[in-house]
Amino acid sequence: MKAVTYQGLKSVKVKEVLDPKIEKDDDVILKVTSTAICGSDLHLYHGTIPNMPKDYIVGHETMGVIEEVGKGVKNVKKGDRVIVPFPIACGHCWYCEHDLWSQCDNSNDHGEVGAIFGYSELFGGYDGGQAEYLRVPYANVGPKKVPEELSDEEVLFITDILPTAYWGVKNGDVKKGDTVVVLGCGPVGLLAQKWAYYMGANRVIAVDRVDYRLKHAEEKNKVEILNFENYDNTGETIKEMTKGGADCVIDCVGMDGKMSKIEKLETLLKIQGGSKSAIEIASQAVRKGGTVSIVGVYGARYNNFPFGDFFSRNITLKMGQCPVHSFVDELIDMVKTKKIDPTDIITHKLPLAKGEHAYHIFDQKLDNCIKVILKP
Repeated sequence: MKAVTYQGLKSVKVKEVLDPKIEKDDDVILKVTSTAICGSDLHLYHGTIPNMPKDYIVGHETMGVIEEVGKGVKNVKKGDRVIVPFPIACGHCWYCEHDLWSQCDNSNDHGEVGAIFGYSELFGGYDGGQAEYLRVPYANVGPKKVPEELSDEEVLFITDILPTAYWGVKNGDVKKGDTVVVLGCGPVGLLAQKWAYYMGANRVIAVDRVDYRLKHAEEKNKVEILNFENYDNTGETIKEMTKGGADCVIDCVGMDGKMSKIEKLETLLKIQGGSKSAIEIASQAVRKGGTVSIVGVYGARYNNFPFGDFFSRNITLKMGQCPVHSFVDELIDMVKTKKIDPTDIITHKLPLAKGEHAYHIFDQKLDNCIKVILKP
């Protein structure tokens, strides 16, 4: 089969690789119909996630039709059209039973974190879904059949970015009348802006430095926009705009924010986990007693983290990998009943064979690229 494979720093290639096989009784083999490139995939592309072997198959936003089932699979069958949540979860460990699916204790033999499709040996070493076929373990738990009347484009993002944005806003305790700042106007940030209004926010301010993404946020989501390149201190500017700070700041940027020269050097030397520009803005933009919800991915430990700024102002921090399984049924229903439309962030639909080009334009923000779907 063909698959997008990691080749090194800023290098992926579509190559012929071995087809996946049933390895355990509760596996299924999925014939992929749609898969997407996630902002988190760029962390792999930029070399900030360790333990990435050459030729590793990437991708964790995937859906398709079940081609083959193991003899222990009961909840789905051959021919079912399903989405596959990005965390790999067993369904019966303490974490799964307490709705912390992304921290499953049994799916990852390589570390103390949960497993993710196509996201390095650190996160379980499972092949990813940017391919023609995907082996899906724990298939009685993960894959979820979707209504035939819904297109791939309408439901694909329930595998990751739609619930991640939803969970980020819920973690921010956003309620009616709140002021919310969303850092980042990539796919998750744009969806978080929609969810903030859905949950009753009175004012949503979107922060980015890419003009076409800010324009999309303003036109499609009706938010206020702020290009942080135009301000000496973005956090303090927001504090002034909001007369004391936002009730909630949602960080959808993570380690790939704008780096200082020192951070670039420290990250290269592996003594810094990446940029902390977004979290620094958040520490200044949130009001006293407010909440910062972090769904952007961060790496290793950080020097000069603004911990004291949070502590002294009674700020609540919430963060982590979204436990997607908890929200799948709810979000399928919301999409079906038109309560949320995630499709306006799609700017490119390309064949899988153009995966290398797709990564390039997504990473370099060319051709007004916001979200790419690949079709095997």
